Amino acid sequence: MKTKHISHLISNYLVKFFGLLANGDSVHSCELTNKKGMSLQLIDLGAAVTSLKIPLKNGEVIDVVLGFDTLDDYVESYNLQSAPYFGATVGRFAGRINKGRFVLNGKQTQLKINNGEHSLHGGPNGFSQKIWEIVEATENGDPSIKLRLISPNNDENFPGELVVELTYTVSEENELIIEYQATTTEDTIINLTHHSYFNLNGHNSSISEQELIINSTKMLETTEDNIPTGTVLDVSKGIFDFSTPKKCPSKIDNTFVLESTNEFAASLFNKNNNLKMTVYTNQPGVHIYVGGDCAKVLKGKNNADYHPLSGICFETQNFPDAPNHDHFPTAVLKKGEVYHHKTSYKFQSF
Repeated sequence: MKTKHISHLISNYLVKFFGLLANGDSVHSCELTNKKGMSLQLIDLGAAVTSLKIPLKNGEVIDVVLGFDTLDDYVESYNLQSAPYFGATVGRFAGRINKGRFVLNGKQTQLKINNGEHSLHGGPNGFSQKIWEIVEATENGDPSIKLRLISPNNDENFPGELVVELTYTVSEENELIIEYQATTTEDTIINLTHHSYFNLNGHNSSISEQELIINSTKMLETTEDNIPTGTVLDVSKGIFDFSTPKKCPSKIDNTFVLESTNEFAASLFNKNNNLKMTVYTNQPGVHIYVGGDCAKVLKGKNNADYHPLSGICFETQNFPDAPNHDHFPTAVLKKGEVYHHKTSYKFQSF
């Protein structure tokens, strides 16, 4: 397998200049394409997916994720009342932490607050707003690209220097495979996720008629602030039971418990073009969120007006607020251990 390092990538078609941040830092875009015509584009700001084009059986190609055309719009989107995090890598801790506090090894940590009185998605300057280093890429076989981020000790008040490596792979089976590994210099907490908004009818559309399946009948109970109470609800035969196909709900922002990592977590099907996406993960939960609304402040790709039903997120992850609930799967990464998270989105055109 042919591997290229970043020193050779910058002048290669894989990596191109995308724009300059206000501080003068350069942001680059990258593209991976498999032999079947599936194409992934991402930027190193937030290691964010900006485009995911899927070939259909009829020969058409469709972009199935929401995003922006310019760097300025990606930056400005974090100033919206409800930042969309389009395509971003979220960390250090995806989801909410109650009042931004947790106790680790007998010591309480107060994180920075950015969601009412709570911490959300790693705080005001989480991984989604940092430039990741492009480490290497492979062009042959299943094309992939690896990015790295070094988060210093006390970044957003999280303990320990955290080194994260993230690999995006576009397989010849039309899968987008996302794999994370991380190590820390001292015990810390971690919960990484991917935040693309998917729409199998194209990014400039609505998901209202697409069919959702969630391979779970258990969901975390939450407060009005969307903080888990610690109770796991049985939603069998209720409005949150998506174990059989249902149309995407107009509002959902909930974490579902996955009891087996050997089965699929969720799926989405669009009958208009017979395109199906199936989600697999080794994580204990999947947070489902419908949205994408930019309140007509920002335009999406190709001058699209994104609205509350523009896309659906499948945020595979540990449970929100896990450090504050002893019976939740542990979010602690100890010094000397390796965090490993793998999620894949498989596309099939019928």
